[in-house]
Amino acid sequence: ELGRISKVYVNRPAVVRHAEQIKKWKTLKGNWQAAWLLKAVTCIDLTTLSGDDTPSNVQRLCFKAKHPIREDLLKALDMHDKGITAAAVCVYPARVSDAVNTLKAAGCNIPVASVAAGFPSGQTPLETKLAEIRLAVEYGAREIDIVISRSLVLTGQWEGLYEEIRLCRAACGEAHMKTILATGELGSLANVYKASMIAMMAGSDFIKTSTGKEVENATFPVGIVMMRAIKEYYWQTGYKVGFKPAGGIRTAKEAITWLMLVKEELGVEWLTPELFRLGASSLLGDIEQQIFYHVTGSYPLQHELAMA
Repeated sequence: ELGRISKVYVNRPAVVRHAEQIKKWKTLKGNWQAAWLLKAVTCIDLTTLSGDDTPSNVQRLCFKAKHPIREDLLKALDMHDKGITAAAVCVYPARVSDAVNTLKAAGCNIPVASVAAGFPSGQTPLETKLAEIRLAVEYGAREIDIVISRSLVLTGQWEGLYEEIRLCRAACGEAHMKTILATGELGSLANVYKASMIAMMAGSDFIKTSTGKEVENATFPVGIVMMRAIKEYYWQTGYKVGFKPAGGIRTAKEAITWLMLVKEELGVEWLTPELFRLGASSLLGDIEQQIFYHVTGSYPLQHELAMA
């Protein structure tokens, strides 16, 4: 619906003002904080996207996804039998089989997500992007995180962007598709909103802020704009699209703030792994430290928590 896209206007000063207010929200304490942190854990896509990834560190990541918080800490909170796991394990296509086999051997149903479609730059021919998606699905990925071609946004080629995402959606088959907008490289909040709407129109199950490789990743102004687009799309179609901030989210406090923002903008029904994810690699370590402090009254020594 290009007519609707062409009329988009974003009041940047108002968005920035709202984002500044979000930073001043009070921090939760005690049992409330612990509850929100455990909720955050169940929404984390535990990620490793390094050039030196090997089967062994992927296996370690899968174990951490199944046991994100130490068992004795969960027992102290009476949450040991509530199925607290990470939402997914996210890896490169070449490591999908390693993750799938490890999780299967562990008797675990955590889905494996794979980045694809020329991640992280998107500067890959469309045929190659589609082939990469199909291979990742063939290897066993149940979720695909694609990345858009930023040039299509920056040059206003909205029909081209729609068609690219639509073809990626078709290549995903039964797998869920998260569309990474790489918002730090889109030039304006208006472009962020337009790209969000196009991605949803083309069939995305989630829209995601960043690859984590840009200079600017998940920020509150961008999150607000993307969530307003999700809300508008839901009002128009009745279809709920998920939201995933990713990149630079490293502390438990930041994770809780994102959860609170989703609750304020989209509602409690979005606070599930089916509609909200946190893309992170180091976040879980800080959350587990905060849970440890809540239970014991002191912070853990380095050897007391398994590597995240």
